[in-house]
Amino acid sequence: MAPITSRFLAVGLLLASISATLALQPSPSPVTLPGQRADGSVLLPNQWSLRPVGAQVPLGDFPVNIAVHPEGRYAAVLHCGHGPHEIIMVDLKFAKVVSRTPVKEAFYGLEFSQGGARLFCSGSGEEVIHMFDFKDGNLTANGDIRLCDPKERGVPCGMAVGGNARDLYVANVWGQCVSKIDILARTKLFDLTPLPGEEHSILRKTETEPQDPVDDDTHAITKRAEAVHDPTKPDAPFPYACRLDEKRQLLYVSLWAKAQVAVIDLKSNRVRALWSTQEHPNEMVLSKNGHFLYVANANRNTVTIIDTQYGKTLETLFASFSPSLPPGSTPMSLALSPDENRLFVANACNNNIAVFDISTIGKSKSLGFIPVGWYPTSVRVTPDGRHLVVANGKGLMSKANPNGPVPGKKRTPDAQYIDELFPGTLSIIELPKRDSDFKKQLAAWTAQAYLCTPRTSLPQTQPLAENPVPSLPGKTSPIKHVIYIVKENRTYDQVLGDMKEGNGDAKLCLFPEKVTPNLHKLAREFVLLDNFYVDAEVSADGHEWSMGAYATDFVEKMWPMNYRKAKKFTYPAEGRFPVAEPAGGYLWDQAAVAGLTYRSYGEFVFNGRTLKDPGWTRVPALRGHFDPWYHGFDTGYPDVKRAERFIEEFKGMLATNNLPSLIIVRLPNDHTSGASLGKATPAAAVADNDRALGMIVEAVSHSKLWPQTAIFVLEDDAQNGPDHVDAHRSPAFVISPYTRRGIVDSTMYSTSSMLRTMELILGLKPMSQFDAAATPMYNAFDMWANLKPYDALQPGVDLNERNLAVTADAKASGKMDFSKEDAADDQLLNEIIWRSVRGPHSVMPAPVRAAFVMAQPKKDNDD
Repeated sequence: MAPITSRFLAVGLLLASISATLALQPSPSPVTLPGQRADGSVLLPNQWSLRPVGAQVPLGDFPVNIAVHPEGRYAAVLHCGHGPHEIIMVDLKFAKVVSRTPVKEAFYGLEFSQGGARLFCSGSGEEVIHMFDFKDGNLTANGDIRLCDPKERGVPCGMAVGGNARDLYVANVWGQCVSKIDILARTKLFDLTPLPGEEHSILRKTETEPQDPVDDDTHAITKRAEAVHDPTKPDAPFPYACRLDEKRQLLYVSLWAKAQVAVIDLKSNRVRALWSTQEHPNEMVLSKNGHFLYVANANRNTVTIIDTQYGKTLETLFASFSPSLPPGSTPMSLALSPDENRLFVANACNNNIAVFDISTIGKSKSLGFIPVGWYPTSVRVTPDGRHLVVANGKGLMSKANPNGPVPGKKRTPDAQYIDELFPGTLSIIELPKRDSDFKKQLAAWTAQAYLCTPRTSLPQTQPLAENPVPSLPGKTSPIKHVIYIVKENRTYDQVLGDMKEGNGDAKLCLFPEKVTPNLHKLAREFVLLDNFYVDAEVSADGHEWSMGAYATDFVEKMWPMNYRKAKKFTYPAEGRFPVAEPAGGYLWDQAAVAGLTYRSYGEFVFNGRTLKDPGWTRVPALRGHFDPWYHGFDTGYPDVKRAERFIEEFKGMLATNNLPSLIIVRLPNDHTSGASLGKATPAAAVADNDRALGMIVEAVSHSKLWPQTAIFVLEDDAQNGPDHVDAHRSPAFVISPYTRRGIVDSTMYSTSSMLRTMELILGLKPMSQFDAAATPMYNAFDMWANLKPYDALQPGVDLNERNLAVTADAKASGKMDFSKEDAADDQLLNEIIWRSVRGPHSVMPAPVRAAFVMAQPKKDNDD
C-alpha cells in the first residue's frame, strides 16, 4: 500500500470528524438538464445534441430502411422496432404520409422493382418475402414467397432485384446463406451456399461449453439435421446486404460479422472471392457501371471503396469528424448522387450525414456534414438529385409521455414505453443545384453539426489542482483499484426521489430510505448525483454501454426484435454472439492492453445449470478472469449471498496482495420478480440489493487498500420507471476516500462519463467516441483523502418477505420470464412493482422523457 502523507491524512481525519454534521451542499456547477434548449437544439440524455435540418415528417417506431420509388415522388419507409412493423409511404413533394401498410414482422429488407411496379419486403421470422403492387403511393398485397420451413431460422434481410423482373436475391441473416428466388414462379430456387467459414451443426452442443439456456429457443426452432453456421461461433458470417452486377453475373453480399464482402458467381452459384473491408460491413452501393463497390463499415468509422474488377481496396473513407477518433460514428447507410460524384454516409451515432467528393476515385475528399435527427439509419438521394431523404431511427428527441399506460385499461396504439420510444422521422433536405451554392450551404450545415458534440453543447468541467482523476490517461492517480458495480433497471426518483437535497420527486419514490438505507446513506456521506443518465434504453444495450461505451449496430437492430418476442431473434448482448462485440472492445480488453489485472463477478458470465455447476463465459478475454462460483443474473438468488461470495474472495486477494486493478461486480436484484407468487416482494428484492451493496462498501472501506480504492455504482439502464426529469435518469454513486463528500453534484453525467472517469484513473484508452467525449466526473472528487470507513445499515423491511396473495398481478408475474433480464414486459412489470408498493388501486404516473416540445416541420428551403 502506498503511504498517505501526513498532510492528506490530517485533512482527511478533520473532514471525517465534521462530515456527519454537514448537510449536503449544492454543487457549484451550473445545472444542465436534457431537453429543448433556447437556441432550438435538443440536448439528449447521452450529452450529444440534435440540430436537424430540412422538413421533418413524423413516422412510426424505429424506421430502418428507405426505398425511393424510381420516379422519385414517393419513398417507402420500413419500420422494424419493438412496436408495430409497417411500411409507411411518404409523398416527398408535399412531405406527408399518404399510406401505412402493416406487416407482421420485418427486418431491413426493402426494395422496389426496377420499374417501380412492385415493392418487396422482408418477412423476417415468417421466412417469406412480402410482395406488394405499388400505385400512386399505395401498396396492395400480392402474396408472399416462402423461403424455407417456418420452423427453420433464416430471417431474410437485404435484397437485390434483377432487371428481368424475375430474379430476386435475399441474404438470410440468421440462416447464414443467400437465397435465389424466381419471382414469377413465386418459389425459391435454391440457397447460394455455403457461405465462407467452417460449418457447425446448430443442433450440436459443444463439449467445452455448457449450453446457454438463452439459446435453447434457437435450437428448438431448427429441426433440420444438415449443418449450418452456429451464430455463436466466431466464423458465422451473418450475411446482411446484397448488390447485383447483372452484366458480370456477380452478387456482392456484405458479411456483417466477417469484415468481408462475399463475391458470388451466379453461373456456378458459389463464392468466387472474399474481399476485405473493416468490421461490420452492412449497406453497400454499386456504381452504375459496376466498377466500384462502396461498403459502409458500421463498427469502424469508415467506408471501403473496392475496385470490382481486381477486388482491390482503392480507398478507405473516414466518415467521422476526424480520422483520429475512436470507433462510434456507426456508418450504417450509403447513397450516391445521380452523377455519382458525391457519396452520402449516414453516421447513426453521430446523428449526421457525411458528404464526400468521389469524382476522382483515389483522391476522394470530405466535403462536410449535414446534421439530421437521432440515429439516422438510412439515407437516399432522389433520382433528380434535388433532395436528400433520411430516416431518423429515434426521431428528434427523447420525448414526453402523455399517453402512458393506465393499469386495468387496454393498451392503446399510441401508448409509449421506453422500448417503443423511437418515434422516427423522415428528414427531407433540399440540396442546392449549383455546386457553389451546395458548398456554401454545406459549410453552414457542417458548422451546425460540430455544435452537436458534447464538448461544444455542454459546459466543460476542468479538474481541480491535484484532482485524483487525471486530466489525461497515463498521469498518476492515488487511486489504484477500481470496483465497478452494475445494478438493474431503476430510475433516480424511484429510489432517491425522497432526498430533499437533490432534484427529486417524493411522489414517485417507490423505495425510500426505509427500504434503501444504504443508498441514502452513501449519497449523504459521499456525494449525491442527481443529474446522471444511462446511455441505454434496455438491458440488452445497457450492459453493452456499461462495459463498452457503445452498442453496435447489431445490438441496436436486434434487441427491439428480441424484446417484441420475435422468436428467432435471440437476446443479442452480453457475450452471446461475437458479432455484438464493439471494435473498441470492453473495459477488460483495455485493461489487458494496459497490462492491468482485472476480474469479473457475473458480468458477461453465464450461470451453471445448477448452483453446484461453475459459471462460464464465451468472451475470450474473460477466461481466467472471472469467478465461476459467483452467481450472475437470477432474481431468485439473493444479492446478499453474492456480496458474501465477493467479500470472501476480496479478503483472500487482500491476504495474498493480489487485488486486481479493475473489478466488475453484478448486483441484479433491484430488477425484482414483480408479484410472482413465492418470490421476494419488490421491496424485499430492492432491500436485498441495498444491503448487499452496503456490505461490499463496508468490507472495502475497512480494508487496508481503502486509501487506494474507488467504487463506482450505476444501473445498466433505467427501464421505463417514472422519473420527473427523464426516464433515462438513474441513481449512481462514487464511493472513495477521494469522493467530494457532503455535496450535491448536479453536473450532467452519463454512463460514458463514469467509464471515462475510470479510464482516466486506471490509464486506459477510451473505447469509443462516447467515453472519449463524455464529461469526466471531476466535480465528484476532492484532492484530499477522507479515510473514514463506511458502516452498512440493515434495511427496515424484511429481506425474506415473499409475495403470498394470489392476485391478478401475481398471475401476470407468474407468466413472466425472469430467467434473464428484461425477458418480462418492462412496462407491465413496473406497474406491478408500483402497485405492490403503493397499493392495488394506485396508478403509476407516466414516465417522462426529456425535450418537451416537438420541433415543427420546416419547409424545404429553410435552413
